Amino acid sequence: MCGRYTLTADGETVRTAYGLADAPFDYRPRYNIAPMQDVLVVANGRHGRRAGIMRWGLVPAWADDPQDGARMINARSETVAERSAFRDAFERRRCLIPADGFYEWRTAGNTKIPMRITLGEQPFAFAGLWERWQKGDAAPLYTCSILTTTPAAAIASIHDRMPVLLRPEQYELWLDPAADPETLQSLLQPYAGPELQAYVVSTLVNKVENDGPECIAPATAAVAEQTSLFQE
Repeated sequence: MCGRYTLTADGETVRTAYGLADAPFDYRPRYNIAPMQDVLVVANGRHGRRAGIMRWGLVPAWADDPQDGARMINARSETVAERSAFRDAFERRRCLIPADGFYEWRTAGNTKIPMRITLGEQPFAFAGLWERWQKGDAAPLYTCSILTTTPAAAIASIHDRMPVLLRPEQYELWLDPAADPETLQSLLQPYAGPELQAYVVSTLVNKVENDGPECIAPATAAVAEQTSLFQE
């Protein structure tokens, strides 16, 4: 699964990396993005790619309660085309969710040790889905979900799932409303590039209130050494 991630690049880097005409409005770097928070999303608009803010945790248009999104922060790529909660979004409302790292917790004995996984600090995109939910006269709620797949070999010892990471050359196809479903499925694979790397971080990331640069700093040598023993 993917339950926390980072987007620490500056606004101009984000604009360039995702092919946007302008830097996202009111953008700020984030170091510990958590479910049910507002997140940056890139989707196709009438005049090209647009960046917007959506809540992380997809709420299907037919849902009765918007809090249902807490259970839908991730969509399994193996079943996304069949599940009623995600099927329509997979067909019509795909998006990029910008990131430059994500966290997973490795089990070491009775301890869960947080690790940050990156592509060498370069920005990338999660394959995402989005939805619009509205009931009565309430303002519409825009929400999103991150697709997951089986883990790449380099990080399989950390967790049994990982988010789908898209390469820049795949962005246009993922966003193309006319893309063939079978072709889209070919994108939903574990990331296989050599850039994938993981390192231990502090338990500060365990609390969603912590959202500063200290969250992505490598853990002390003692903690890192303890984790490496369990990787052998």
